[in-house]
Amino acid sequence: MGHRLSKIYTRTGDQGETGLGDGTRVSKDDLRVEAGGTVDELNSVLGILLSSSLPQDIAELLTRIQHQLFDLGGELSIPGHEILTTDYVEALEQHLDDMNAELPMLKEFILPGGGEAASYCHLARTVCRRAERRLVSLAKQESVNPASIRYLNRLSDLLFVTARTLNRIQHHQDVLWQRD
Repeated sequence: MGHRLSKIYTRTGDQGETGLGDGTRVSKDDLRVEAGGTVDELNSVLGILLSSSLPQDIAELLTRIQHQLFDLGGELSIPGHEILTTDYVEALEQHLDDMNAELPMLKEFILPGGGEAASYCHLARTVCRRAERRLVSLAKQESVNPASIRYLNRLSDLLFVTARTLNRIQHHQDVLWQRD
């Protein structure tokens, strides 16, 4: 295990800057910091979701994803560093295909909701989409691992299908959008 933090505050960020993993100092509103912060926020929402009563296989999958998101945060903290690979994306696609095969085909748009766990899953999906947008913005200015953008894109799809799966398992209906 790496270094343990014995002191939580350092006062080095009091002037609106923070340090990246390579030692570079940047503004706290830097696109790289914003992207990493949004990935961290997504990880926190998944933590809330994991505090719900979930089937073991879904809880294990979401926990594995939390670790991968932490890896992505590490990747973002060091410019030019790549951790996520296409294998991560392909694994998400396999889970997505497996879960979606068990669901009825959608004929209408659905609104976020249903049961509590599904609602948290929808919240995670929307934060994931924002994290993806932050990475895309960063990629317009700096080099970003393309697998990371694909990973977040696929993860948001997986979270959508997971929300529907949780509603089905926990005997809640998806909330169908209805035109006024």
